[in-house]
Amino acid sequence: MTVTETAKAVDVPERQGSSARWLALGVIALAQLMVVLDATIVTISLPFAQRDLDISDGNRQWMLTAYTLIFGGLLLLGGRLADYLGRRRIFLIGLVGFAGASALAGLAQNGAEMFAGRALQGAFAALLAPAALSLLSVTFTEPGERAKAFGLFAGVSAGGAALGLIAGGALTEYASWRWCLLVNTPVAFLALLGALAWVVKDVPTPRSGGYDVPGAVTVTTGLIAIVYGFSRAADDGWLAGSTLALLIVGLGLLIAFIAIERRSSNPLLPLHIPGEINRGGAFLAALLIPIAMFAMFLFLSYYFQITLGYSALKAGFAFLPFPAGIAISAGVTSALLPKLGPRPLMVGGAVLGVIGLVLLAQLGYGDSYLAGVLPAQVLIALGMGPLFVGMQTVALHQVEEEDSGVASALLNAAQQVGGAVGTALLTTISVQVAKTFAANNPAIDNLAARAAIHSYDVAFYVGAGFFLAAIPVIALMIRDRPESLIEGSEQGAAGASDARVPVAV
Repeated sequence: MTVTETAKAVDVPERQGSSARWLALGVIALAQLMVVLDATIVTISLPFAQRDLDISDGNRQWMLTAYTLIFGGLLLLGGRLADYLGRRRIFLIGLVGFAGASALAGLAQNGAEMFAGRALQGAFAALLAPAALSLLSVTFTEPGERAKAFGLFAGVSAGGAALGLIAGGALTEYASWRWCLLVNTPVAFLALLGALAWVVKDVPTPRSGGYDVPGAVTVTTGLIAIVYGFSRAADDGWLAGSTLALLIVGLGLLIAFIAIERRSSNPLLPLHIPGEINRGGAFLAALLIPIAMFAMFLFLSYYFQITLGYSALKAGFAFLPFPAGIAISAGVTSALLPKLGPRPLMVGGAVLGVIGLVLLAQLGYGDSYLAGVLPAQVLIALGMGPLFVGMQTVALHQVEEEDSGVASALLNAAQQVGGAVGTALLTTISVQVAKTFAANNPAIDNLAARAAIHSYDVAFYVGAGFFLAAIPVIALMIRDRPESLIEGSEQGAAGASDARVPVAV
């Protein structure tokens, strides 16, 4: 490394400027919001797209599954590409590709074009998500700024799903279901312009060997098989041959992936990343928490539209307390994190989640939104801020810069698999509980509505159980003290003299 290059690297924070870093954060958060929104924004518009494109009931799930399946399967590969080819470069490629894929899906004239567009969205989202989080990690190294940046990013990540329902409801009601997809194209190009102006250019990680092709193939295929297996369980049942075959094959491929990584000289996922106890706890929490989240999103969406008879727009706005509460709690967490450390804040967030979902499980026939839903919604939202800020901070804490992309991808993959598990598990339980309730109470008034509400209550209890399971994981595995967060950030700042840190454009 030459003296000039060293000067460039050391000079980055000063030459980029504090205002430029925050503008870069806005661009990165906007890209993350698109990725998260697209997992839910089409939910409310699904019946309208199904009718216009003549999609059968059996195939309509692919509007959701095509995105989540490819997204979850390609995340680790996308994270490693960000490390090897440059985080900013992969971020820009992801934005351009996501814009094009969104246009293809939004202008689709039949089901096949829609599914292809959604799958491509998932593929480019698998580039965007890990690149965005790893860019955030290397852009903010000062402890106070880092905590604030992760707080804002975590708020976007956690609240984006609810915002997707709000945006989807508004666009469906006042424009067209197509704009739930087409809106990404101008937003992505706006983010692209911002990235070219403010996101720093990084030097890719040097590689001593070739790509870990066997590892990439096994983990990608394994994750796709597991995510698809859980998605099929909701329709075919947990003991169906197709479900079991997919889950067994997926698990076998992931075991093979671990064996490959142990022997690879240039692994796709260095095993010391999840092997460190604090990061392992963050990844495990990231797997459990989305299962609980889906208990709220999925069944409250049904409750608002079917039980309470809300329109698409009104149902979307009924979720508004959720992103608002997350924004508040994430901001408070950002201020407290350097003082208290992640563990007490995350435990407190999980406890609030348990209480909130248990309150939701008391919903009865005839309950109002204000009395039956809003208090629980606020509690869950206030709990999600500390959980997401803590998970994202700990998952990337003291990760070497050359591994930040794949560490970011692993966090996203855990959340994606958790979401797939939550959708399949809770849907299956809900359907079975509703059938049992109807069979045991054949003469009750408004049987269908009462059976549905009872099934939602059971799903909320199950979701609370996953929040509860996350508490010992956090308490026992996440041991970072506040001073270790500061030390880790100082180490990251000291690493700015290395050739691999971001270099201003």
